[in-house]
Amino acid sequence: MIVDDQYYDVIIVGTGAGGGTLARKLAPTGKKILILERGEFLAKESSEVQGSELFKKEQFHAPEQWYDENGEPFYPQTNYGVGGNTKIYSGVLMRMRERDFETVQHQNGISPEWGLKYSDFEPYYSEAEQLYQVRGKSGGDPTEPLHSKDYLFPEVAHESHIQAVCDGLSEQGLHPAYLPLGLGDQGRTDSEDTGVTPALKFENVTLKTSAQVVSLHTNPAGTVVKAVQAKIGGESYLFLGDIVVLSCGAINSAALLLRSRNEKHPNGIANRSDQVGRNLMKQQLSVVVQLMADANSGLFQRTVSVNDFYWGDKDYAYPMGHVQNSGGILQDVIFTEAPPILSLLSRVLPDFGLRQLATRSLGWWLQTEDLPNPNNRVRYVGEKLHLDFTPSNVEAHDRLVYRWIDVLKKVEASQPSVFNRTAHPRSDMPVAVVAHQCGTCRFGEDPQTSVLDLNCRAHEVENLYVVDSSFFPSSSSVSPGLTVIANALRVGEHLIDQMK
Repeated sequence: MIVDDQYYDVIIVGTGAGGGTLARKLAPTGKKILILERGEFLAKESSEVQGSELFKKEQFHAPEQWYDENGEPFYPQTNYGVGGNTKIYSGVLMRMRERDFETVQHQNGISPEWGLKYSDFEPYYSEAEQLYQVRGKSGGDPTEPLHSKDYLFPEVAHESHIQAVCDGLSEQGLHPAYLPLGLGDQGRTDSEDTGVTPALKFENVTLKTSAQVVSLHTNPAGTVVKAVQAKIGGESYLFLGDIVVLSCGAINSAALLLRSRNEKHPNGIANRSDQVGRNLMKQQLSVVVQLMADANSGLFQRTVSVNDFYWGDKDYAYPMGHVQNSGGILQDVIFTEAPPILSLLSRVLPDFGLRQLATRSLGWWLQTEDLPNPNNRVRYVGEKLHLDFTPSNVEAHDRLVYRWIDVLKKVEASQPSVFNRTAHPRSDMPVAVVAHQCGTCRFGEDPQTSVLDLNCRAHEVENLYVVDSSFFPSSSSVSPGLTVIANALRVGEHLIDQMK
C-alpha cells in the first residue's frame, strides 16, 4: 500500500452536488484540500441524438452489480464521474416547501420533523440559486416558500406546446408555475462547472480522478478518521487528513461506512445506533406521456411545474406530490425516463419511428414523497451490496397519476387540434433507477436515532462529515438537488469556522 506523501486539511470523497459545491466553498480558505473522484471527466453530450442512439446510454449505469431484496442483480442507473449525478440531471433546482421541514401526516405514515427548519436553510438556498445561476420566477406557485432574494436570472419561456397546456391548466383553476432551472451559457449548471472547476483554480486544491475509495481507517480509539484508502490505477493508496467529508451519494456513502468496519466500529463506522444504511428513501417517480397531433422539436427544456396537488386536494386529504414536464424527449435522452417513454410509445404507436415518437410526445414527470422505513436499507451480504426497498405512499402516487391524466384530458378536450387523445402511457421507475436517493445517514440531535449531528458531522467520529442527500430525515416530493447544494454551503460555512 502506498502512503501519499502529502497531508491534507480536508479530504472530500465525491464531486456531486454536495462534494463539488463544498470544494468551491472551501477553496478560497487556502487550506490544503484533496478531492477524490471515482470516475473521470465526462465529455459534453450533443442534445440531439439520432435514432437508436436513444437506447445506447448504458454508460450512465454504474459498472458494478447491486442486488435487490430478493437477491436479483441489477445495474444501478447512477453516474460515476466528475460532477456526479448532476452531469445527468434535469437542471431543476427547487426549494423544499416550508411544511416539508415539519411533521406531516400521510395516508401511510408520518414524514418526520427536521432538526432544522426552512428558515435555517433559506439563506443557503438563496446562495445556492445564485451560485448555480438558477432561472425562475416567483409568485405563481401557491406552495412556494418565502424567498429573501429574487432570482438573479429570468425564467425560461415555455415552448409553444407547453404554453398551450399551461393555458388549459389555468382555465381549470390550477397554478402552472415556471420551474427553477440551473442554466448557464454552456447549458445546465452542474457541480463540475460550478463547483470543481472553479475550486481547481486555487493551488491548494487537488483532484484525483479514477480514485475509488474503498475504506476509511480510524485511530485505535475509533474517534477520528486518520486515513482514506483508495484504489488508483490498480494500486492501493492511503491519504491522510484532518477532516474527511463523504459525498458519494446516499447509497454509496452508507456502503463505504458499512464496509469500513473495524474493532471499535464492528457494524461499520459511525454505526453504533445501527442507523447507517437504514431509512433509504427514493421518491416514487413516474412518467405520463401526452400525445400530440403535430410534431415538436423534441429539444426544449423542462419549464413548468404544478404543485396544486402537493398537499392533496378536496377529494384526498393527504399529500400527493409534484408534477413537472419532462422536457423534450430528445433533449433529455440521457435521463432514465427517456427509454421507458419511447418503449411505451412504440407499443402505442407501432408504426412510428423513434424520432417521430420523440417529437410527437410531451412527457410529464410525477414525484411523490417516499416515507422513511428502517427496513428500507443498504446492506452487505458478503461482498455484495443489497438494496432492500419497498415503496410507500403507493395510493397517493397512483391518485396523483390518475388526477393528472384527468387534468390532461380536459386540456386536450379544449384544444383538439393540438393533442391526440388516444392514450396516456405511464412508466414507473424500478429500483434500479436510484434517482433522488436519500436518508441513509440522517441527521438529528439524538445519537440513538440519527447518524449525524445537525452540522452533518458523525456523532461518533469527530472529524467525519457527510454532505450528500444521506442526511435527509424525509424526502419531500421535490427534487433534492438544491437542498443538497444549500446544505453543502451551510456545512462549508461551519467547517470554515472550525478550521479558523
